[in-house]
Amino acid sequence: MDYESCAKLLLTHEDILILTHMNPDGDTASCAAALCSALRRGGRRAYVFPNPQMGRKLRPYCEKYYAPADFKAKYVVSVDVADEKLFCLGYDGKVDLCIDHHPSNTHFAEKSFIQDEKAACAQIVMGIILSMNADLTQEEATVLYIGLSTDTGCFQYNNTDAEAFEAAAELMRCGADNLSVNTVFFRKVSSARLKLESMIYDTMRFYLGGRIAVATVTQDMIRKTGAVEDDLDDLAGLAGRSEKSLVNITIREKENGACRVSVRSFPGINSSDICKVFGGGGHAAAAGCTIEGTPEHVRNLLVGVVEEVWK
Repeated sequence: MDYESCAKLLLTHEDILILTHMNPDGDTASCAAALCSALRRGGRRAYVFPNPQMGRKLRPYCEKYYAPADFKAKYVVSVDVADEKLFCLGYDGKVDLCIDHHPSNTHFAEKSFIQDEKAACAQIVMGIILSMNADLTQEEATVLYIGLSTDTGCFQYNNTDAEAFEAAAELMRCGADNLSVNTVFFRKVSSARLKLESMIYDTMRFYLGGRIAVATVTQDMIRKTGAVEDDLDDLAGLAGRSEKSLVNITIREKENGACRVSVRSFPGINSSDICKVFGGGGHAAAAGCTIEGTPEHVRNLLVGVVEEVWK
């Protein structure tokens, strides 16, 4: 499947529902909003499945497209979803078309359009929209810029390549409001987030001479700082600020006794290989998984696996 055939496929259907993943990030949210907007411009009836975990920063871009309670979908499209275990809370149906950029995609949908060389799924959706409508609205360009910039860490992560910059330039030409996006998603944080970051840095642990950096976020830290879900966005990048670190692990304790793990790594260590040991996956440079146990137990397990993979 290429961009043109994917666009034609979408336009042959009606009553389309677009699905994001659980714990939604900027990429899945922006892809859903932009694709829904483009489909409506193409004369299709389309909605986004209401994701109950959508954060305060992303909600304004998506909720205007949320499906009403009585909407009956005839065709379901997932965006930036690598595995059916990652469907957003409240959805348990099938998926007709999966649009994604994760190498670990499990091909759960009837049809898939996967380009795992792309830094962000937003690049794929941009290509589909341009094949569908030949242009992008300013709103579509802005939300896709959110997806591209957040998945590349504001163009700092090592998945940033020439194509990512070219896509950003095209989105800017289409009117993307990069100033507001950069301000909201990269420059301004709450006082609770500042306090939480201070505690994270204070308790950070290092192994193998500093080449492995592990940041932990416990429920107690969240309570003490008064942080809410919106304050917990993009914590995975904090451990990587240590100048010697090559593998950066962020462990976030959940209320159910498990820990959500994010792994970031430089070339030479595959983050996805580490997370696959625990049933997760993702990209070579960024992956995730969920592990049962206390943060300390999870940390010991992960460090052991990283040391083994390093060999």
